[in-house]
Amino acid sequence: MFHKTIFLVSLFGLFSANAQQNDSITKIDSTSHQLKFNYKQLIIPGVLIGYGVIGLESDQLLSFNSQIKNEVTEDIDNKITIDDFSQYAPAASVYALNAFGVKGKNNMRDRSVILVTSYAIMATTVLSLKSIVHEERPDGSSNNSFPSGHTATAFMGAEFLYQEYKDKSIWYGIAGYAVATGTGLFRIYNNRHWLTDVAAGAGIGILSTKIAYWINPYITKKLFKSSAENKSTSMIMPFYNGQQYGLGFAKVF
Repeated sequence: MFHKTIFLVSLFGLFSANAQQNDSITKIDSTSHQLKFNYKQLIIPGVLIGYGVIGLESDQLLSFNSQIKNEVTEDIDNKITIDDFSQYAPAASVYALNAFGVKGKNNMRDRSVILVTSYAIMATTVLSLKSIVHEERPDGSSNNSFPSGHTATAFMGAEFLYQEYKDKSIWYGIAGYAVATGTGLFRIYNNRHWLTDVAAGAGIGILSTKIAYWINPYITKKLFKSSAENKSTSMIMPFYNGQQYGLGFAKVF
């Protein structure tokens, strides 16, 4: 059963990575390239989020969640906490690649604004749903299982990496989605989330980044009226890593 779960979650990730190739890109100005809205881009995150939401009440999906939990607790003795770090890897890769001379779609300022925006959308959505749904975790440790924040963060970063580097090579995006899929699998492996939590988290993460790209022209216009008037800006954003709440500080140039 757990092997079926690995296949399902991997399928979510690969389907997302491959389907992103249909996104349309439009140039807004000389330094910023934005994602053009297309309703088809809502299909993948919509399906993932829908699966997670339906799973909250569907007896069949709840039973499937329980079967996965039983398989996990039966076959796994030691937890692996790599998901606490891998969730940030796709987004961090964008800046690492740039540092090694592989230029992405947007400059440092614009990509940072996009990342802060997507994280704010994702974190707000995840925290709101956790406080409303109160779903118990598989290990019974708390009642904030739905949706998976780690998975949402990872898929948010994977979509960010894909959008910034898909014109260079599709493999950057595939690698990011592979890491994000692994993060989701480890959340199940560590008995911290149900499959439906992971699916919903993945959809929220992808959608948050897409929204950030869609609205970025308006945010940029408000923050940076002209290069002479605005040399830099600072932002404070909330974060939640599955255990701790806090605030993060970001300064973009």
